[in-house]
Amino acid sequence: MTLSSRWRDIAPEAVYQPRTSGRLVRMVGLTLEAIGIDVRTGDRCRVERPGGGDVEAEVVGFDGQRIFLMPIEQVDGLRPGARVWPLQGSADVPVGFSLLGRVVDGAGRPLDLDGPLLNTESGNLQGRYINPLHRAPIRETLDVGIRAINSMLTVGRGQRIGLFAGSGVGKSVLLGMMTRFTNADVVVVGLIGERGREVKEFIDEILGPEGLKRAVVIASPADDSPLMRLRAAMYTTSVAEFFRDQGLNVLMLMDSLTRYAQAQREIALAVGEPPATKGYPPSVFNKLPKLVERTGNGQQGGGSITAFYTVLSEGDDMQDPIADASRAILDGHIVLSRKLAEEGHYPAIDVEASVSRVMPQVVDEGWLQQAQLCRRLMAHYRQNQDLVAVGAYQAGTDQVLDVAIDRMPQIKAMLRQGLTEGADIANSRKALNDLFPGTDK
Repeated sequence: MTLSSRWRDIAPEAVYQPRTSGRLVRMVGLTLEAIGIDVRTGDRCRVERPGGGDVEAEVVGFDGQRIFLMPIEQVDGLRPGARVWPLQGSADVPVGFSLLGRVVDGAGRPLDLDGPLLNTESGNLQGRYINPLHRAPIRETLDVGIRAINSMLTVGRGQRIGLFAGSGVGKSVLLGMMTRFTNADVVVVGLIGERGREVKEFIDEILGPEGLKRAVVIASPADDSPLMRLRAAMYTTSVAEFFRDQGLNVLMLMDSLTRYAQAQREIALAVGEPPATKGYPPSVFNKLPKLVERTGNGQQGGGSITAFYTVLSEGDDMQDPIADASRAILDGHIVLSRKLAEEGHYPAIDVEASVSRVMPQVVDEGWLQQAQLCRRLMAHYRQNQDLVAVGAYQAGTDQVLDVAIDRMPQIKAMLRQGLTEGADIANSRKALNDLFPGTDK
C-alpha cells in the first residue's frame, strides 16, 4: 500500500501532498502549526519572517497534515501564511578540544568574545547507545575536593549523582568548588534555565580563569525558548561524550535537571500531550532516564563521565515528582539543607539524608564502617538534641549519646570547608580516621 492510499484510508478528504515548502497556519503560545511540508519529528525548518532574520524551528509533533513546530529562538514578527522550508542536513552540534575554555549556547555558538570556534568536529545531540553489559564497572574513587563528600559520600568514577536543594542554599558555590578541585581531565558545565546574571557570576567568580581553562560551559538562560534549553542539556551531554570517547575522565555538572524537565513539560503541553503527575506529561519521565543514561563509564579501557545534576526541590519538598523520579534513576543523592545554611555551615550537606550507592564498591571495609559509625552518632545526637540543649540529659545514661556529644564538635568541624579550601581523598580519609582512631581495621 502506498503512502497516499494509506492516508486515504485514514482521512479520505485530506490526502498528504509533499511540497518543497509549506505555510504557517497557526501560532498558539510558542507552538507553530504548518501544513504542506514533508518532514519528520526532529527535523529542522526555517520560517520566513518579514524583513529577514528567519526563525529556525524543530518539528516536535503532528496531527494529520498539521505539523507542530517549536521555535529555537525568538518568534517576534511572524505572520499568518509565512513560508516554511525544511532544512537539509542533520542537527549536528560542534564538539572537540577547541571548545576547552569557551562559553557557548545550546546551538554551539560562542557567547564569549574569543572569536569563532575552529577545528571542531560534529557531534550528535541524541548521543550513542552503549550496551549496558559492555560498560566498565565503577571501581575507582573520584576525588571531588570536598571533604564531606570524599569522606562520607565517596563518589566513584563514572557515577551519576544528584544535588538536591532549594533556592539559596549554596548549590552553585558547591558546583564551582567541585569544578576547581575535582581530579578530572575535563570539566563540562551545563547551565540550563538559570538567570542570565548567574551565568556570568558563575563563570567569573565561582569558576574563575583557572577553572575555565580545562572546562567547557554551555549556557541556556531562563529567557531562552524551551527547545533551546532542552537542546542545551543534550548538547552538554554530547560534549562530555566526545571527551569520554577520547579516553578521558570527564566531570559533567548540569544545573539543573529540573529546568530540563520543565522545558520538556512546556513543549509537551504546547503540542497537546495530557498532563499526568502534578502537571508533568508522561514524556518528561521518559526523557529523564534517556538523558542520564548517556553518562557514566564507557566501555572497558575507555573514558568516563562522572555526572552531577542539581535538582531543585520547590519549597524544599523532596517528594516533588522530578526529585522523586531523579532519585530513582541516579546512583545517589546529596541533599543540601536550608537549616545548615542558616546556621552558617558550608557546604550545607545533610549527610544523614544523603547517600552514595557506589561507596561500598570503591572504599575498603574499615572506611565504610567509620562512615556508618559517624552517621549513627549524628542521627543519635539529632534525636536527643532538645534534651541536651535544655540540660535535661544526664551524662552516663546513654553510652552512644555520650560519645556523640563528645565527638559532635569535631564531626561538624570536619564537615565544614572554606570556599577556597580543597580537601583531597587522602586528607578526607585522615580526617575521618582521626575521629575514630583504631576502627579502620
